[in-house]
Amino acid sequence: MFDEGYIEVTGGKVWYRLYNKNAKGTPVIILHGGPGSSSYSLQGLKALADDRPVIFYDQLGCGKSDRPTNPSLWQIDRFVEELAQVRTALNLEEIHILGHSWGTTLAAAYCLTKPRGVKSVIFSSPCLSAPVWEQDQKQNLEKLPKEIQAIITRCEENGTTDSEEFEEATKEFNKNFVCRLDPYPEWLKQGSQYRNPEIYNIMWGPSEFTVLGNLKEFDCTARLKEINCPTLYTCGRFDEATPETTQYFSSLTPGSSFHVFEHSAHMPYVEEPEEYLHQIGDFLKAIDSL
Repeated sequence: MFDEGYIEVTGGKVWYRLYNKNAKGTPVIILHGGPGSSSYSLQGLKALADDRPVIFYDQLGCGKSDRPTNPSLWQIDRFVEELAQVRTALNLEEIHILGHSWGTTLAAAYCLTKPRGVKSVIFSSPCLSAPVWEQDQKQNLEKLPKEIQAIITRCEENGTTDSEEFEEATKEFNKNFVCRLDPYPEWLKQGSQYRNPEIYNIMWGPSEFTVLGNLKEFDCTARLKEINCPTLYTCGRFDEATPETTQYFSSLTPGSSFHVFEHSAHMPYVEEPEEYLHQIGDFLKAIDSL
């Protein structure tokens, strides 16, 4: 059973879905990736509702939420404010936060405002430094065939990242570092309708590999020592969010845990769903039992 509806936030209304609202465990709120994607691919995490309320919401501008056309809304501070507004609307006095990819950027920025009642935070395939992410993707690209590297470099230099050859080269990158399932699940392909590329372009840029948007300078590594709730870092062995960098972030966060999903890239919740739910579920139950 679930409740769903809309919440008024700065700039419009966001859609949410809340599973098992009367469960005894501390609620967990899921922050999806992007920016400008949606919670669509993460719906399997509703299985966590066996033990606790699970809240999904589509950030403003994507998914089933309003899509205002005001580009000034696409700033990290407004998304942090939005998360606080969602939490208030749903009376979430105590919560766990699970962010994935850009959702970890948002989770970190939110936690660094020192909100009350955050019992734990999970950084799943984290992006906590745009410069480090960019550097890691350059290294990942070097693992691909030379011709793929050449196409991506040329299209970025020429400003032709909207071309078919760039799209095909990016697919090769994605097969290695985003989702390694072959064939790629049909249901995942349907999620593209929920994305808003404009938000991604404004905040990140036209390509995954070079940050040109307003997140270009984002880097909270120096402040990870301030996160003082129990923290879990996870990534896939072949993740864009590399194990080396994810472990480095974990080393900067007092008392945090670190786990690698050995058969996954950037989407272990889809690539190894049972193991992902097991690791996340056990972590949350351990925190609730403290």
